[in-house]
Amino acid sequence: MKRRRTAAAAAALLAALATSACTAGDGAGGGAPGPQAARRQAGPPGSPVDRAERARRTQALRAAAAAKWGLDRVPLVAPPPPAAKPELTTRAGFEVAGHDTLPPVFTTVPVTERVVFLTIDDGREKDPELLRMMSELQIPYSSFLSDYLISDDYPYFQEMRDRGTALHNHTLNHRYMPGLDYAAQKREICGQQDRLARRYGQRPPLFRPPYGNYNQDTLRAAKACGIKAVPLWAAEAFPDRMEWREWDRDLHPGDIILTHFRGTDEWDGTMPDMIRQVMRTVTEKGYAVARLEDYV
Repeated sequence: MKRRRTAAAAAALLAALATSACTAGDGAGGGAPGPQAARRQAGPPGSPVDRAERARRTQALRAAAAAKWGLDRVPLVAPPPPAAKPELTTRAGFEVAGHDTLPPVFTTVPVTERVVFLTIDDGREKDPELLRMMSELQIPYSSFLSDYLISDDYPYFQEMRDRGTALHNHTLNHRYMPGLDYAAQKREICGQQDRLARRYGQRPPLFRPPYGNYNQDTLRAAKACGIKAVPLWAAEAFPDRMEWREWDRDLHPGDIILTHFRGTDEWDGTMPDMIRQVMRTVTEKGYAVARLEDYV
């Protein structure tokens, strides 16, 4: 009950902060200041006072959203993206023959800033709370989608894209790619490129093979289908835990986090529960979530 009251209060504060800049009136009779008066109080657009006021309002919105969604700490804000994207290479031990001419396969983006990247795979669960949560918390993420799982609700992912999330390729049918010949792998990858372009207006540049499994034919087919890079993952998130690829069981600058579109039928929790787990871990370790497409 206490948590519900806290969330309700935070939601009310969030709504009030979000609409305060649009409040009408000129301040007479004790009313809220109108837009011109608010600008005078904040200083000229672009001035240090104006920037400070905008930052204050943004931080207040983030704090209210964090309280509403049950986060103990406000998520850290990622720094501005680099002017030039870092050069990507295939991770040592992940090479195939001729890998230098194929899309790079990596688990971590080479950066020095304390940022990580959140990616969600396949599209089985379509939880509207996830869309609201991520928008209100302003947490960027990337989706890697399989057509056979999203085809029963294409509009859900249209709304996701309209909210700023990039939609990438996870094959048509989520097959084990090394078990298919080159032609079949190309149909899986190019077919999904075509579906995503038809539904959402863009052939994505990123591809993640199902289960993280691939061979030379996979990467050759991906390149032929217009894929530029193959991000895998350094950590995986669940509602109750994190699982780690690296020996030190920790985050590192540029690490990619994997999770899935899942609900209580398969997890001991919801997608918002999973996001709470991710953000507690990321924030406590002093990292911000950045937008993968700004770096890759």
